[in-house]
Amino acid sequence: MKKALALFGEMPLTSKIGVIIILINVFVVITAQWIAPYGETALVTSVWAPPSAEHWLGGDQLGRDMLTRMIYGAQTTITVALIATILSFTMGILAGFTAAVVRGAMDQILSRIVDALMAIPTLILALVVISVLGSEIYILILVIAVLDSTRVFRLSRAIAMDVAVMEFVEAARLRGEGLWWIMRREVLPNTVTPLIAEFGLRFSFAFLFIASLSFLGLGIQPPYADWGGMVRENSAAITYGIAAPLYPAAAIGILTVGVNLLVDFILAKQNRSVAAAFEESDH
Repeated sequence: MKKALALFGEMPLTSKIGVIIILINVFVVITAQWIAPYGETALVTSVWAPPSAEHWLGGDQLGRDMLTRMIYGAQTTITVALIATILSFTMGILAGFTAAVVRGAMDQILSRIVDALMAIPTLILALVVISVLGSEIYILILVIAVLDSTRVFRLSRAIAMDVAVMEFVEAARLRGEGLWWIMRREVLPNTVTPLIAEFGLRFSFAFLFIASLSFLGLGIQPPYADWGGMVRENSAAITYGIAAPLYPAAAIGILTVGVNLLVDFILAKQNRSVAAAFEESDH
């Protein structure tokens, strides 16, 4: 806790804002069932009711409490994006490290598979797959994870290539250590910082991608609330000067900005560490 507070104190103002935004969203995700004033699908007011003391953000297109839908939408959208990102990193890092450490035919096979997937526009491929298989949440997670893992593969392979030729990795090979041991004990600890930064960027991509699919009607399906779907469902309210679709749109933008502010700090700190290491080697 002390280290975390010390690190928070070292952050510039923009990064602190990013951390606060993320923590607020994490709190909402964890406590949604307790802090939401109404049920997720409860009809409690009139269609597109204006904000009031009882309904702080007014009502949606069916007369549900907008604040309640925003809270449950945060829980659904962020949870799905987080699971998809964790899964994509697991697949991408395992494949990328394997390609970098084993090399040869394994590297060529994995790289060509990734190249083939990346040659197809991500959104088009996702729309085709989801249209065929359906829009269930587990299919949505798997599709996003597989498509996103190609980007993780490219990064993890690139940084692992530099580590795999180091003397301590060669020493581990000579000791007879296995592939899993080398990846877990030698490669991963020396690549964790850029991977953490990439995790934040990939989470933002998955989060925005889910919102985009939901806006197109192929993402998270009703009655579950999610921010992208809420923008689509309430888009007609703009015609009447009602702000209902602006709330989820603003939430999407704010969380994306918050994650990127934190990622910028991590990358800047990594660059300073690399520069300091070069200065020490020069001396």
